[in-house]
Amino acid sequence: MSQLPSPSSANDAVLVVNAGSSTLKFALYPRENGSVYPGAYAGGQIDGLQPGGQLRLCPTDGAVRVLEAPAAADDRTRFDLALAAMRAHLAATAPQAQVVAVAHRIVHGGSFCTEPVALDEALIERLATLEPLAPLHQPHNLAGVRALRRAYPALMQVGCFDTAFHAGMPALEQRYALPRALHDEGLRRYGFHGLSYEYLMQVLRRHSERATGRVLMAHLGSGASLCAARSGRSIASSMGFSALDGLMMGSRCGQLDPGILLHLWRAGWELPRVERLLYKESGLLGVSGLSGDLRQLRAAARDGHADAVEAIALFGHRLKRESGALIATLGGLDLLAFTGGIGEHDAQVRADLVEGLGYLGVRLDAEANLAADGRRSLPIHAPDSRVQVWVVPTDEGRIAAQAAWRLLDAPLA
Repeated sequence: MSQLPSPSSANDAVLVVNAGSSTLKFALYPRENGSVYPGAYAGGQIDGLQPGGQLRLCPTDGAVRVLEAPAAADDRTRFDLALAAMRAHLAATAPQAQVVAVAHRIVHGGSFCTEPVALDEALIERLATLEPLAPLHQPHNLAGVRALRRAYPALMQVGCFDTAFHAGMPALEQRYALPRALHDEGLRRYGFHGLSYEYLMQVLRRHSERATGRVLMAHLGSGASLCAARSGRSIASSMGFSALDGLMMGSRCGQLDPGILLHLWRAGWELPRVERLLYKESGLLGVSGLSGDLRQLRAAARDGHADAVEAIALFGHRLKRESGALIATLGGLDLLAFTGGIGEHDAQVRADLVEGLGYLGVRLDAEANLAADGRRSLPIHAPDSRVQVWVVPTDEGRIAAQAAWRLLDAPLA
């Protein structure tokens, strides 16, 4: 584990990474006070990590550049090439920056990682046991941790977990109606998108006195979930044991009668086929038969594509239905917040949900709703609305960076 340079420099920065199956997202985050930089910088992502993909460096600001990779390169080689390109990009665009730690977004922390923590090999191996709970994310998150440990062997590597924000949910909210022995083995509700929800709560507390009341947060994107919070803390999530539960998503099914799985197994479906169906062939993609991207479906719907129309309608219906359940858990609603690619950019999704919750006295300012474009946090409720409505662009990386700075500043035991 490394320590901050002494004395600390205004150029010190935490490198935040999010390693997925096909992309490596990255950005540098300075201290939030006293830095020469006002916020995240030198960021971007590298696409094409999947086998056969074309490696491309896509800076936040700048031109896309194709990276050369041997046709037969294995996954580790492709990742190492991506890391080399990332480091060269950081050196060229932020030569003053002194990276002092690496913070990783990790989807699942189980019951044993309920707050950010410095990662070592033993903990990484323990986190790998959770891969069946998040097969689309956890293996790639941990592969990124291992690769960054090789690239920056002297630096602290910090794990930040999407499940941690929900770790304090009430016991009944965590429980399934399964035998106690299975619950004790970890078959319980965890909740996800916690880094995003933690950031939303930070922003909302700065802007609204209602943020400490009954809050429903909607993280809507290719993965989608809802979080009910009271006094700034998660009390319920639409997601449960895995990132499949709850809302309909881009290619994930959301809530599903487990009897369907029994039916498929009796019909001869094997595990890989079932897993592919639930994670990659369902949701907006499965219902529409076209795409998991809501923008493409809206264009198709305008051209009269009936299945696209149904997919959009089902997405909205599931959102309203799950919202009602969490609002009942809260006992009412003081504030509704949208984030994520859909939540920040699709005004119609926001308008449809608010209309569906009109019985609560929530009203939109139509012009403010259309003006919200995901570039800054904005209230979009009408003056006479009994419920505040906000659009908040999320910044999961900032939460991860804050955690790394806290661990760096903590006294050695």
